Amino acid sequence: MLYTINVDPGNQIIPVNTIYCLGRNYASHAREMGVEAPAEPVVFIKPATAIRNGDSPILLPSFSNDVHYEIELVVLVNDVPGNVSAEDANNYIIAYGVGLDLTARDIQANAKKKGLPWTLAKGFDGSAPVSRFKKNDNNLITTNTMLRLTINNQLRQQDTIGNMIFPIPAIISHLSRYFTLRRGDLIFTGTPEGVGPLQHGDEVTVELVDIVSFRTKVQK
Repeated sequence: MLYTINVDPGNQIIPVNTIYCLGRNYASHAREMGVEAPAEPVVFIKPATAIRNGDSPILLPSFSNDVHYEIELVVLVNDVPGNVSAEDANNYIIAYGVGLDLTARDIQANAKKKGLPWTLAKGFDGSAPVSRFKKNDNNLITTNTMLRLTINNQLRQQDTIGNMIFPIPAIISHLSRYFTLRRGDLIFTGTPEGVGPLQHGDEVTVELVDIVSFRTKVQK
C-alpha cells in the first residue's frame, strides 16, 4: 500500500517517505512534561504507515489506554542536499500542513523508565493523521502563524510557530547533517503545551489557522 499526501493547489499527490519528528520544540511543552528544553533538536522517526488522512476517524490502538494528541505544523520537503544551510532551507520546502503526533503515553512512559526507544509509542499505524497540504510560498508561513486544537469545541492547544525553540530552517539544516532528505519526507516540528488524552467519541478539530485544517472523530 502506498501512503500519500495531497498538495493544493492542483491536488498533487506525493508518496510519503520518512517522517521525521521533533520532540520538546516548545519550551512550554517541555515544562509540562517535566523536562528541560533541549540544546539541540530531539529527533525521532515514524514510518510512512503512520500516515492517515486527517478526515478519517482516529482509531485508538488496543494496546494502549492513554493515547495523547499533539498538534504540529508539518513540512513536506523535496530532495535536500547534505549540510544545507538554514538560509537556503526554504528552497527545499514543497508545502505545509498540520497533523497530530499521536502518542501512546503509557507505552512511552514504560519505555522511558526502562531506557528503551519510543518507537512503539510513537510509530504505530495511524499515529500521524495529517491535513491536505498547501504549496509553499514566501508569504504563507510567518512567526505569527498559529496552531489550534479543539476537542468537543473546547480549546486545548494554541500557540504561534514563532515560539518554536528551533525554527523550520534550522530544523531542516540540522536534519540534513545526519540524513539524506528525499522528496516526500515529512517533518513534524513539535507541539506546544496542552497535550492530553483522547477518548472514544471525541470530536477533534486541528488547524493551521487560515491555511489548512481537518476535523475528525475518535473511535475505539
